[in-house]
Amino acid sequence: MLSNTLITILGMALVTYMVRAGGLWLMGLVKPSPRVEAWLKAIPGAVLVSLVAPTVLASGLAETLAALATVLVAARTKKMLLAIVVGVGVVWALRRFF
Repeated sequence: MLSNTLITILGMALVTYMVRAGGLWLMGLVKPSPRVEAWLKAIPGAVLVSLVAPTVLASGLAETLAALATVLVAARTKKMLLAIVVGVGVVWALRRFF
């Protein structure tokens, strides 16, 4: 017999899937304008910043400087792995030596 918790989780997963699939289906029916396409392309970055920024700003100086270094490396090189390594290295060095 399924527990109420499992039924709730499965129900939420189904609703989430339906919302996403419905959005994809609706976007397939219309041709978005260039302005809408640009807006849709900017959403992932905006969501990431909105999730990361409060944590970075509420942390110490080492974490804030590491986040800045990560963003700068990612923007200049477009290499995410390098940006992550730099960010981890900066926070490690600042915590260790300062």
